[in-house]
Parts: sequence; C-alpha cells; structure tokens
Amino acid sequence: MTNRILYVEDNPDDVLLTELAFRKAGAEVELTVVPDGDKAIAALQTNGSTPLPDCVLLDIKLPSLSGLEVLAWIRNQPKLKRLPVVMLTSSLLPDDVNKAYDLGANSFLAKPSDLSSLITLAKTIDHYWLQTNIRAARPA
Repeated sequence: MTNRILYVEDNPDDVLLTELAFRKAGAEVELTVVPDGDKAIAALQTNGSTPLPDCVLLDIKLPSLSGLEVLAWIRNQPKLKRLPVVMLTSSLLPDDVNKAYDLGANSFLAKPSDLSSLITLAKTIDHYWLQTNIRAARPA
C-alpha cells in the first residue's frame, strides 16, 4: 500500500535529498511537494476528488505563510484536525518547538545534515507514522 505524504518545503536541495532518502529507505510513499504555505493549504482543500495525505511533513520557515501558520490552519479545519503533522525543520529554537506543539504538531524533528541520517529518519517516519501508528478516523 502506498502512503501519501504532503511535504511542504521551499529548499529544492532539501526536497531532492528527502525524496532520495525515502527511496533509499524503501518506503512506499507518494511524496507530493509544495514550496510554500499557500500551496500547502491549496493542496489540502479538497472537494473529495483528490485523496488527503496520510501525513504532512512541514517546514517552519516558508515563503508566504509560515509552517506554524499552516499548522494553525490545519488544526482549525474539522476534516483535517486529526491529520498527522510532523514538523521537519532546521529551526531548533525553543520558541518554534513550543509554538508547534501548542498549535497541535504531532512531532517535531530536526532535519539531518547528512544523507545517511536522513535515510534513517525517512525509515522512522515511514515505520511509525505510516505503518505502526493507528490513524484516527477523519471527521465527516
């Protein structure tokens, strides 16, 4: 079964490395990448014709809306409030970490600086969030 991840990331190099890491991790994922907060919201506003992702990987520092603003929007949408959102960012500021959890992030992960660590992280995300974790039913 292929799981769907919405990856919100504006750095093309990070996108390429993350795509490579999920492939090398052997994860069966369909990674949809959007480069900013506005496009993330647009991707999540579905009328039922496009399936929602199984998980969102969300950077904090983004053009247009920040990752924290996108997270707040997601948690205010009745059909999305249970969607797993994993912050994947290079920002390790305590204020960012606390705000993300206060807004309802499910996890806060630091972007690794090397491919080997990123592959390990991709395996962990796949195993926990897409394989092991029991997903809540989506509200109607």
